[in-house]
Amino acid sequence: MDTRIDGTTATEIADSVRDLRERGELRAGQPLPSVRALAQQLGVNRNTVVSAYRQLTHAGLVETLGRGGTRIAAPAAIAQEGFAAGSVLRDVGTGNPDASLIPDPTPALEAVVGRPVLYGEPVIDAGLEGWARRWMAADLAPDDFRLTVTSGAVDAVERLLAQALTRDDAVALEDPCWLAGIQTARLGGYRAVPVPVDDEGMTVAGLEAALAEGVRAVVCTPRAQNPTGASLTAERAAALREVLAAHPYVLVIEDDHFSLLSARPFHSIVGPQHRRFALVRSVSKFLGPDMCLAVTASDPDTAARLALRLSPGTTWVSHLLQRLAHALLADDDVRAGITRAATRYAQRNADFAAQLTAEGLPVTAGDGLNLWVPVPGPARAVAEQLMRRGWLARTGDEFLLADAPSHHLRLTVHDLTESDARLLATDVAAAAASVQRDAAGMR
Repeated sequence: MDTRIDGTTATEIADSVRDLRERGELRAGQPLPSVRALAQQLGVNRNTVVSAYRQLTHAGLVETLGRGGTRIAAPAAIAQEGFAAGSVLRDVGTGNPDASLIPDPTPALEAVVGRPVLYGEPVIDAGLEGWARRWMAADLAPDDFRLTVTSGAVDAVERLLAQALTRDDAVALEDPCWLAGIQTARLGGYRAVPVPVDDEGMTVAGLEAALAEGVRAVVCTPRAQNPTGASLTAERAAALREVLAAHPYVLVIEDDHFSLLSARPFHSIVGPQHRRFALVRSVSKFLGPDMCLAVTASDPDTAARLALRLSPGTTWVSHLLQRLAHALLADDDVRAGITRAATRYAQRNADFAAQLTAEGLPVTAGDGLNLWVPVPGPARAVAEQLMRRGWLARTGDEFLLADAPSHHLRLTVHDLTESDARLLATDVAAAAASVQRDAAGMR
């Protein structure tokens, strides 16, 4: 097969396949030459072709089938947080905050309107900067840091990785991982190295293995890890800091997305001598997803490069949005409402975990908006059974970096009525039992 793939480096070969795919000369399902055949055709080392195919796989452009070879991947729907469009089922996989617990911005809107902001002015509103500096300094070990405001946490993480990595560089991601993290690594062409998560957060052995593979960045969720709800303990964070002490120039990004809503203390994995770090806190979970704003505290060099990543495009986040966020965060009544919301999320998740446990499915409620529910069988099979009972659940498969079937559901239950929550708990237990019976019958 004359594929007309060319190039002498991994990047050139990968770019050639991309171009052929974009021009329609390589179509979904079409096989690519074997590593050995393409290496011989181009006169390059086999490892060069392996690296090129790996870049394409991470970008979602090709798929490997083991002995079946490598082929052009069909465009795949990328999993997103939020409601499933067009479904008649009751959606318990949204990952959304409760709309009734998001503060009404109306009273603050009039106060934030003022003089227009023009080109060349400071990119961070003075009021927000002062408030955010106190907020971040309380949890940062390094004394010297700079603030950056971006259009949400995903925007911050994407730009932070882009200023530190190039295509095929390795980045350590928690496994299971938040959906946007997986997408960011794939679209950036980075090599995602999975680090397992247990009840205490990112594992020490997993981080050590990732660093041994040469990762140039680590993305960690210190608390309310999505999807598991795990939070770092003080002991685990200390052990991770000890491991990272030998790698001070690896960029460590801490995504504290739940921050003001978290019932757990913040434990950082960034030690006082670490040279490349970024603490990211967005406001979307407690002020609403439409408040696309996040604050990043990072070392001066990272902050300077992050500013360069911003300068060709949006340059700054709307000062009206910054002022509104500051007005809400500085309001005692709003902060009291956020505290009440935190209590409600924790209580509703704990209540539902207790109901599942009583139904014979032991679950421990973590931190965050969702519950990570272990099921005795493939999660997809349990989810199919739930669909027959009128529920649309999210399986753990969408969050996994490792290629293995998940045995977890991620459920968003905090906005259910008590009667609906009891019904869902009963239906989850029944669906899991049905899958168990089917598996036993096949043995």
